[in-house]
Amino acid sequence: MEQVRRRLLDLFRVHGYQLVIPPLLEYLESLTTGAGHDLDLATFKVVDLLSGRLMGIRADITPQAARIDAHLLNRQGVTRLCYAGSVLRTRPDGLAQTREPLQVGAELFGHAGIESDIEIQQLLVKGLQAVGVRALHLDLSHVGIFRSLVRHGGIAKAHEQELYGALQSKDKTGLRELLAGLGHEVQQALLALTDLNGDVEVLQAAQDCLPPHAEIRQALQDLRHIAQQLAGLGVEVSFDLAELRGYHYHSGAVFAAYAQGHAGPLALGGRYDEVGSAFGRARPATGFSLDLRSLATALPPAQAEQAILAPLSEDAGLQATIAALRTNGEIVIVELPGHETSRAELGCNRALINQQGTWQVVPFTEFESR
Repeated sequence: MEQVRRRLLDLFRVHGYQLVIPPLLEYLESLTTGAGHDLDLATFKVVDLLSGRLMGIRADITPQAARIDAHLLNRQGVTRLCYAGSVLRTRPDGLAQTREPLQVGAELFGHAGIESDIEIQQLLVKGLQAVGVRALHLDLSHVGIFRSLVRHGGIAKAHEQELYGALQSKDKTGLRELLAGLGHEVQQALLALTDLNGDVEVLQAAQDCLPPHAEIRQALQDLRHIAQQLAGLGVEVSFDLAELRGYHYHSGAVFAAYAQGHAGPLALGGRYDEVGSAFGRARPATGFSLDLRSLATALPPAQAEQAILAPLSEDAGLQATIAALRTNGEIVIVELPGHETSRAELGCNRALINQQGTWQVVPFTEFESR
């Protein structure tokens, strides 16, 4: 997991994403403002013995990053941030999932165009491929489609929540019951969403059967453009227009990354332009996050890093050689007296030996045969 964390953060860094390390524990209103009811339920709460106020242990780092952008940095242009740290949740996300994910993510603030959505999704694909994920699949949707149908249909907030739940579970029977009394156009459109999933042809089917609202047309156009920009990256792209993950949190294109042989999503993300307004400074934003523990299960077993065994000696040449090897990133383990019989436990495949007055790295088998 540490190797994966380093590779991801190094990749984010060369793309201009600055590392932030928000606090694990904050006053509750700071953690949950603007993040929705779901995050509030996921947050462990404790009482601060100094002030008597409620504090929370973060369940998601993304809102903290949004607050850093809005207040701490207060930049006018584009801000790119990344993070890696533990979060704690009152309930696991699914069966056999941990309540303490190691969350790694990247967020882009200050740009409202589709270009930033594409940058974030390309960064995610490159990151997962860089750590060894193969047969990568990206599933796209857009919450603006459902929002447009709700708004044009004059659907009440409580009814909207019920429709959202039925769509998420693809419950056509329940959905039909909930749609009773609504306009025919809205009924047909919401029912159609449950079948609008598949490859890029789904977007044309959606354009043919959904109402010609400007928001829906723009959402479909954005999804098509994103798919075109992801072509050539070695990732399979599909669409599921009934998938509204993070609906109360996101405001535009949303996505999930999957890998062959792994049941759940490896990463989730999307646009969330409305979160910053809760901090008094509305900023367009898009990003993604993943759980390092879950990602590790989707990767082949890591190969142990091979080290170099060095003898314990005050020889100046040996010390200089060891220092040079470590500077170049090599692991050099100095053997302490009395542990010669347990050398195999050190994971060394090479050793330093003195050959004609100079210290040389040789295969471990050659060292043992001396």
